[in-house]
Amino acid sequence: MQKYESRLDAKSEKYKRRRGAMLTRLSELNLRLKEVKEVNGKSLLRLQKKGKYSAREKIARIVDKGTEVLEIGSLAAFGMYEDIPGGYPSAGTVGVVAVVAGRKVVIIANDPLVKSGAWVETTCKKNLRLQEIAMENRLPIIYLVDSAGVNLERQAEIFPDQSHFGRIFRNNAKMAALGIPQISCVFGFCVAGGAYLPGMSSDLAMVSRNSSMFLAGPFLVQSALGQAVDMETLGGASMHNAISGVADYQFEKEDDAILWIRDQVAALGEPVLARFSRTSARPPALNPEELLGVLPVDASGTYEMREIIARLVDDSSFEEFKPNYGPTLVTCFARMGGFAVGIVANEGKQVYRQMPPDIHGNPQPPQLQIGNVIYSDSANKASHFIMLCNERLIPLIFLHDVTGFMVGKMAENNGIIKDGSEMVNVQANSIVPKFTVIIRNSFGAGNYAMCGKAYDPRLIFSWPTARLAVMDGGIAADTVLLTKRDLDEEAKKEFRKKLVAKYEAETSAYYSAARMVVDGIIDPRATRQTLISGLEIAQNNPDVPEYKTGVLRM
Repeated sequence: MQKYESRLDAKSEKYKRRRGAMLTRLSELNLRLKEVKEVNGKSLLRLQKKGKYSAREKIARIVDKGTEVLEIGSLAAFGMYEDIPGGYPSAGTVGVVAVVAGRKVVIIANDPLVKSGAWVETTCKKNLRLQEIAMENRLPIIYLVDSAGVNLERQAEIFPDQSHFGRIFRNNAKMAALGIPQISCVFGFCVAGGAYLPGMSSDLAMVSRNSSMFLAGPFLVQSALGQAVDMETLGGASMHNAISGVADYQFEKEDDAILWIRDQVAALGEPVLARFSRTSARPPALNPEELLGVLPVDASGTYEMREIIARLVDDSSFEEFKPNYGPTLVTCFARMGGFAVGIVANEGKQVYRQMPPDIHGNPQPPQLQIGNVIYSDSANKASHFIMLCNERLIPLIFLHDVTGFMVGKMAENNGIIKDGSEMVNVQANSIVPKFTVIIRNSFGAGNYAMCGKAYDPRLIFSWPTARLAVMDGGIAADTVLLTKRDLDEEAKKEFRKKLVAKYEAETSAYYSAARMVVDGIIDPRATRQTLISGLEIAQNNPDVPEYKTGVLRM
């Protein structure tokens, strides 16, 4: 592989402006992450008086010290539940992929400080995503249960559709059939349908006095049956361990339960790893700090995508596939953390495509192409490359900065629909792990072709600069205005202003992160390690089916 020769001038005014703009965005990101992770002092004190830890404290005590913790959905529900005092920080659940007793695991912890751990729609979506990660990558999963169940005021958001609350228990059953260990410990409330989650786990522990499990609590039992019963008698740790047999272990303190969880993971058999190529890792030769100064301040400004790739891959070296063909997509083989990877990335600048001679044999000038648009030739190149990676069991990484497929008379005549369909087909049917990072724009069918959330990436993260939408807000407004012939010029200006503002809010990286369209927003400098973590997670699933596609319109 060839080491990339950087043309980035870290001393230039342009670089400094771009770096300053990114640092401003990162300050906003860090402020928002701090906001959702902060625990109210009085609430924490009440927990401590009961001998309890907060959700993040429990996780910190379970994971191996000094190992990486990859949080999923830290910004879930951000700004979404403003009608509820305090909102729903992190959707009332903390979810991570971490190392416990030397083993990669998924941990889901209800946060009792957020509405007693009661679930809303985004809580459900986040928990399903974490279960999906465990299933796709064959990772053991640990449930730290402390939840009052469904938020009854919002039950219609969470019951009874396909991706609602019941899907969690369906996943419990599917994971059990796959042989994925599920370890549950009830630290507080476990009410109604939520009791099935620990009930369907491989093994289950409860903490004395603080924990309880029942399908109906004391008030509902008295209302429905006329029985007066206290919480401990109805569903306490002693009852479920000694009488019902629902629980398997009982501990007096949370610290003891945490040690038990670690012991359970330590006793698991060694995983069988996938046959992905991995050699010794080498750090990038170019400084990853310089990623902060690559992207333009303007969302439509140009840059060189290879400058980003070179600061993510081992030794800043990669081998381009078809480097002179389909220039609006960069396709290359590289190593990341020692893993062989295939990278598909949208170019960030205008490029020239070499044109064939005309029918008389006369040379034609090169055709100017917009970098972040997918043309027929770049789609064909990507399809070929993706199939190669599947043939060779090489995981795929997609770096988004795409405004969509090319449109217009020439593009349609050249068959952009069939070429784009082919790219979507081979990508959707990929059997190797796929990982997605949204660098800047991710619009329309370009999002689909480049493995957006609908196409099952093992992990999908974005930079703070990411924008996800059907199209740019200005273009959308101008398109809609063509149909508003009854409006005068002033009304058109007002309409355009409102629609652009709406798009601006809805395309934001935070809007997507709040709704779990992405797994989180990351500092560009964390991109490499996040992807390496994803590759290490993915190798825990050794099952790789045969690669097949449907009929391709060649």
